[in-house]
Amino acid sequence: MKIISEKISLPELREMAAGMFGNLVKAVVDIERNIMAVDGELHADEEKMLLEDGSRQENLWGINVYPEMDRSGPDFVEFDSMINLRPRQKNLTRGIDNPDVREKILVIIGELIS
Repeated sequence: MKIISEKISLPELREMAAGMFGNLVKAVVDIERNIMAVDGELHADEEKMLLEDGSRQENLWGINVYPEMDRSGPDFVEFDSMINLRPRQKNLTRGIDNPDVREKILVIIGELIS
């Protein structure tokens, strides 16, 4: 697992995917700090790493990245994680219900993945 604050390449993500799940890389994005943790077995592990690094839980959202998919297509990022279940933030699903949060995540992913 590592925290990404500078660009990471698609080949690096593909290597991570091959080493863990085959076709995806789990990631947790901090929408306040514009960083993400990647390459964990569980989103909760990546969330813990970011919390220990100074992130605030309400800013952390779990996603899956499919590095073999077209970056501009809808299948590159999947908004699905147990850590996203947050009734107090009015997020009642494993997805990310707020379209503004989804868009912010897509912007951050676009900046961090080259």
